[in-house]
Amino acid sequence: MTSLDDIDDLRGWLALADKLGEVRTLTGAHWDKEIGAASEVNYKRQAPPALLFDDIVGYRTGQRVLTASMGNARRLGMTLRLGTDLDDRALVEALRSKPGEWAANAHRFPVREVTEGPVRQNVLRDDDANLLAFPVPKWHEGDGGRYIGTGCAVFTTDPDTGVLNAGAYRMQVQGDGRAASINIEAGKHGAAHVRKWFAREGRAPVTASLGHDPLLLVVAGTEVPSGVSELEYAGAVLGRPVDVIPGELTGLPVPATAELAVEGWLYPDRREDEGPFGEWTGYYSGGTEPVLTLDIQRIYHRDDPIQLGAPPGKPPHDYSYMRSVMKSAMIQDALIATGLPGVEAVWAHEAGGGRQLLTVAIHQQYPGHARQAGYLTSQLPAAAYMNKFVIVVDADVDPRSLDEVVWAMCTRTDPADDIETLRQTWGSRVDPLKEAGAPPFNTRAVIDACRPWSRLEQFPKVAEASRELLDHVTRRWPDVLGGSR
Repeated sequence: MTSLDDIDDLRGWLALADKLGEVRTLTGAHWDKEIGAASEVNYKRQAPPALLFDDIVGYRTGQRVLTASMGNARRLGMTLRLGTDLDDRALVEALRSKPGEWAANAHRFPVREVTEGPVRQNVLRDDDANLLAFPVPKWHEGDGGRYIGTGCAVFTTDPDTGVLNAGAYRMQVQGDGRAASINIEAGKHGAAHVRKWFAREGRAPVTASLGHDPLLLVVAGTEVPSGVSELEYAGAVLGRPVDVIPGELTGLPVPATAELAVEGWLYPDRREDEGPFGEWTGYYSGGTEPVLTLDIQRIYHRDDPIQLGAPPGKPPHDYSYMRSVMKSAMIQDALIATGLPGVEAVWAHEAGGGRQLLTVAIHQQYPGHARQAGYLTSQLPAAAYMNKFVIVVDADVDPRSLDEVVWAMCTRTDPADDIETLRQTWGSRVDPLKEAGAPPFNTRAVIDACRPWSRLEQFPKVAEASRELLDHVTRRWPDVLGGSR
């Protein structure tokens, strides 16, 4: 394994990541909470490595679980095929305009249907299909069960148009391992597909990949524009079509190089109690409630399959860095596409799970520009779900730095005049503020932390050295001051 072009599956991704010194192996962990707890410790490290669990208690050597696949800039850049030596700033720069380009070019990369692939090395049918034959973790101490779907890609189609959707929905193993509940938020594309299938045929076909090139987790876990197939979007990132095998029962795609995949049908009255589960907000998502449940009729897997784990939790968690970077790039592209001038940068902070706290940096050009930027950002399709705070700052403030953003709020925001709220906006069932039984609305604030337009020329000058002077002194004393900037 020598280059990005050689990556064709999770094993190829692991080989290159290992060659770059980005993988650590942990042996002897128990599936019951130990894998999750060890992963949590790892997420809190600076630039955490990928963690590969092997020799899991109760399972044979080779049945592995991978976490923190994209926990730093180097591995996320590798996954997005942008390079293998990127730091945070270089990754953000490399991503500028990329999501929009990938979405626009996705139609050029329709999936390539094949009849065989590594995922069909083993096919378990009907009563032989048991998810507990694999080391499915119980990720958090308070979880209601074992979750095989965290880093997954769940595939559904629109029965009217045939458009495919891939979503990263949580999947809890049910009963004796022959079923899995799929918790799909009502506003997601997959939920709309399922409702259409129920109305049309009384059941909905589903396939789900549970171990794959982490790129599929990226596209399944971020809001790809409506009408764009996530697999075609992945093809645009790769520059080549994604190979898929039609499921034996539904004809829905299964990535040909996946490690582990399932297939079956959802029925309106087939529900099992699901949860609680430690969610990306940092809280358990309530108690238990009946959730649509997939009867597992086929399991496809490679020899010794590797599960791709991506458990959420209190930030930083498994995919919070990935979501922050991807959402930042997608929101910036979408904001520029509205025609708003002067956009310098956007950052979706990990502390808000990459959704709830957004900062937009602009070059102010006219009265009301800052408020316009805030209002537009708060309701963009790429940003609207579960957003709580949009903070607009001047271009001299680094939107990635919470210290700088809070400094701007403290010195440029008048709480009486510069904070406005929008009510009954798009929230989520996992919001810890949502009361039981209430619809999932939320309220969000737009905070103008820019210099007042009427005082731009007279506003006090910031007491800091110029970038040129900072560069000069760091070049003079690199050993003491940290090298070139």
